[in-house]
Amino acid sequence: MTTRNFRATVEYDGTAYHGFQIQVCHPTIQGELERALERVTREFVRVNGAGRTDAGVHARGQVISFRSSWSHDCSELQRAMNANLPGAIAVREVALAAEGFHARFSATSRSYIYRIYCSPVRSPLLDRFAHRLFQPVQIEAMEEAAEKLPGWHDLAAFGQPPSGENTVRLVHRATWRRVAADSGCFDKMPTELLQFEIEANAFLRGMVRRVVGTLVLVGIGALSVTEFNDILLSRDISRAGPPAPACGLCLKSVRYE
Repeated sequence: MTTRNFRATVEYDGTAYHGFQIQVCHPTIQGELERALERVTREFVRVNGAGRTDAGVHARGQVISFRSSWSHDCSELQRAMNANLPGAIAVREVALAAEGFHARFSATSRSYIYRIYCSPVRSPLLDRFAHRLFQPVQIEAMEEAAEKLPGWHDLAAFGQPPSGENTVRLVHRATWRRVAADSGCFDKMPTELLQFEIEANAFLRGMVRRVVGTLVLVGIGALSVTEFNDILLSRDISRAGPPAPACGLCLKSVRYE
């Protein structure tokens, strides 16, 4: 049976899922995608993802690749998959890929965003996709500390390697900015969101959430910028701040050559 190589861009709300990677006893994004493909193509299809997002983490631009004997148009495959996927997962586009393309191994970088908002009162319309802090933070101090991250670094202080022992990564950029909070059903919320965006060639497990958690300590004055840099250089994960909650993290995009 002749198969072709496909790539697709997937968006999902990861709140109810135990991450991207398939698990036997828990619902996952990969599991839902493979079930939908099996119903549509009537064959078992193994899906590869560009990023193995953790439990509760979202994605706007997750990229997957898979081989299938599907012989119809890509647009028909997209419609059929979406008709068989739960409401929290949607395939944004499907296209044929080069024979050697692999969603994970062909990627040259990935970008994540993390959103927080500062408020003594919770916002149910924001809490699903942003982390609430009870006290205000100094975004300028967090931005100054984030400037220590770009470049080649051993980032063992912020995460564990998904395989092997290599913890050196190339961070292309790491920035904070203020964004207007859009609830999705009103024009704008009265609360301001602080958005952290980081792009790197690859990430360690838990890296973004632990980086954000440590930067928040800088923002509230519990750490200085110098102390943040010392943690970065220490390679000691016990010195980093607690990981920020999964709800605020989203895989924004994946870059390929």
